[in-house]
Amino acid sequence: MSDFSTFKNRLSKNARHWGKWARRQGISCFRVYDRDQPEFPLAVDRYADRAYLAEFDTGWQQTDEEHAAWVAAASAVAAEVLEVAPDKVAFKQRRRQKGTAQYEKTGTEGEDFIVEEGGHRFWVNLDAYLDTGLFLDHRNTRQRVQAEAAGRRFLNLFSYTGSFSVYAAAGGAPASVTVDLSNTYLDWAKRNFELNGMDLNQHQRERADVFQYLDNACQDGEKFDLIVMDPPSFSNSAKMIGVLDVQRDHDWLVDRCLDLLTPGGILYFSTNLRSFKLDPRLAAMPGMCDISAQSVPEDFRNRKIHQCFRFER
Repeated sequence: MSDFSTFKNRLSKNARHWGKWARRQGISCFRVYDRDQPEFPLAVDRYADRAYLAEFDTGWQQTDEEHAAWVAAASAVAAEVLEVAPDKVAFKQRRRQKGTAQYEKTGTEGEDFIVEEGGHRFWVNLDAYLDTGLFLDHRNTRQRVQAEAAGRRFLNLFSYTGSFSVYAAAGGAPASVTVDLSNTYLDWAKRNFELNGMDLNQHQRERADVFQYLDNACQDGEKFDLIVMDPPSFSNSAKMIGVLDVQRDHDWLVDRCLDLLTPGGILYFSTNLRSFKLDPRLAAMPGMCDISAQSVPEDFRNRKIHQCFRFER
């Protein structure tokens, strides 16, 4: 069994620092611990009065009993340090995901509850799916979108639960289209819109394969002034026409988005694929800027959690 005193000490120190920081920022969900110590390969996130622990696969050999004891001990330390009730600690194991894993239920229903970020409110659930409903590492880019949204028609591709659309609407986007393949997540986005008082007639949701959506939108002469595209690294969902591989497909996806942009329009394209390399042709485009260093929030020790690129038409 690991010596949990070192984990407890580091978590306590981090919790004090990031807790003060979060109060100044006006956010109730943030990363407290980010695999700071190799012997504790965990991410620990605070979500209001709850804690979310994600264990990263290291290939360690443990029996089921040893692992269960380790999980119980880590969860107990988190509950104590973060002053969270033990039944408000969620624990997930993050393994390399294939295909549609992010859309799959975990078998636990969990409980929906509300967190605050940037003056907005979002429904999250720490148990029901692999992900919680709000990607904390995109907080800075959400703020950028809000700052640039006034008077701009907004398109959110691979939208998940619509948080970028909420920020865009709050920033003054007069209209938006939120596109995802999952009815579950589009319903979740609707609830987020309602929670923040957004007009559902102005801010539409569309269930579609993004490849098909982009093809149709280009043919129909659709135009947008601001686009966010955050695809999964890989997806072979049965609802899709083909298989998505972000490294292979990103140049086509980015080109189609640029075709939809009005002059002066902006595209944010991000990916969580660690090995990702932007196509050299796209990298050389005037108006392209790699903003990854600014887009990863301060509370993330893992500065490579995503890459983010800004294209201006």
